[in-house]
Amino acid sequence: MDMTRRKLLAWSSLAAGLALPAPAFAAPISARGPGIDAIQLGVRPGNRGDQSAALQRAIDHAARLRAPLVLAPGAYVAGNLHLPAGAQVVGTRGATTIRFSGGASLFTADGSDNLSLSGLTLDGATQPLPDRRGLVHLQTGRGLRIADCEIVNAGGHGIALFAMAGEVIGTSVADAAEAAMVSLDARGLVIARNVVRGAGNNGILVWRSSPGHDGTMVIDNRIERIEARSGGSGQNGNAVSVYRAGGVTVRGNQIRTCAFSAVRGNAASSIHIADNTIADMGEVAIYSEFGFEGALIANNSIDGAAIGVAVTNFNEGGRLAVVQGNIVRNLTRPRPVGTDPNDGFGIGIAVEADTAVTGNVVETATTAAYFVGFGKYLRDVSMTGNVARRAPIGVAVSVAPGAGSALIANNVISGTSIGAIVGMNGALAVTGDLAKDGAQRFAHLSIVGNSVS
Repeated sequence: MDMTRRKLLAWSSLAAGLALPAPAFAAPISARGPGIDAIQLGVRPGNRGDQSAALQRAIDHAARLRAPLVLAPGAYVAGNLHLPAGAQVVGTRGATTIRFSGGASLFTADGSDNLSLSGLTLDGATQPLPDRRGLVHLQTGRGLRIADCEIVNAGGHGIALFAMAGEVIGTSVADAAEAAMVSLDARGLVIARNVVRGAGNNGILVWRSSPGHDGTMVIDNRIERIEARSGGSGQNGNAVSVYRAGGVTVRGNQIRTCAFSAVRGNAASSIHIADNTIADMGEVAIYSEFGFEGALIANNSIDGAAIGVAVTNFNEGGRLAVVQGNIVRNLTRPRPVGTDPNDGFGIGIAVEADTAVTGNVVETATTAAYFVGFGKYLRDVSMTGNVARRAPIGVAVSVAPGAGSALIANNVISGTSIGAIVGMNGALAVTGDLAKDGAQRFAHLSIVGNSVS
């Protein structure tokens, strides 16, 4: 063997035995899939100490490379983690837990686009958060994705989003002290297929600073056990609360056991509330109230509430609705503590202005199956093709001075003890059964073709 070949073999053997150091803060591909393994950046699962600084460095490094940061299964302790643009934090669903160590929030962002949190359990450890803060608190960004996460024991809101666009999907929020999820001034948001189990004051809030189009979609969620710890007359205790936000869709949700309402639209124009299954409400199951224009309430099933559906506050500008194809029953829930005993609970469907009520079925109401107008607040209501069963009054309609027109036609009414159709002045019955005779003296009413038994 010549000298040159012997040298090459010697150099090859030497090179094979060398362990060359990896460059600092490299971006490896972890065994859990494409992304940067947080362990190789100094973040250790099971470390009982606060790892906020190490996690922040890792998040920033991964975001600069536009790569996901992958957290191994195990527990981490951290707080006040900032998400820069493009940050993606990924865990193993049900196995990667970050416990809140304190501060304003666990995750925050301001002006960051294209954020993603997935497969993480975020434990707020019931530590109180500052007023209006969320354990996840994000504002002014687009391209958000929170998916397949679990948020527990938040000492304020679970998720708080301000001027955000994106989606929250497949995520559960349990036992938040305030609301499970809050959105203010959304820029295009989808809240879908999530689970809310237990919240101190509200489930999902979709609000705006001033009335305007919002377009948030709240669809196919499961929401239950919503309390009203802070009290009030309806601002708390709701599964879904829509305030000043226009064009919001609330569809296909399963909602149970709320102190007040399943869906409460306040000054929410062009709201669509459809195909929800609702049970065990403490007050009005579905509410469209105050200064709204345009509400579609269709194909919902309601079992157990003080009032099934209320489309009211014509005195505040509330008008223009369709209430169609709903099944409403067992309107016998007790009045919430502190409410006026004359509030008239035990009503299936109540409407006031510019509304079509058609194809609904109401069964077992302790006051009236339907309430059309209240005092002078009645205008252009059409009530046709509905069914009313087992209520003292089938249809209570306002005959107070100043009340506007109403058509009550072709409805099926049975099992009433006071009357099928009864004229009201406010909450007081002032006529006999108008389905039998006497309707002619009220020029604003047209009562025809109803079947009464």
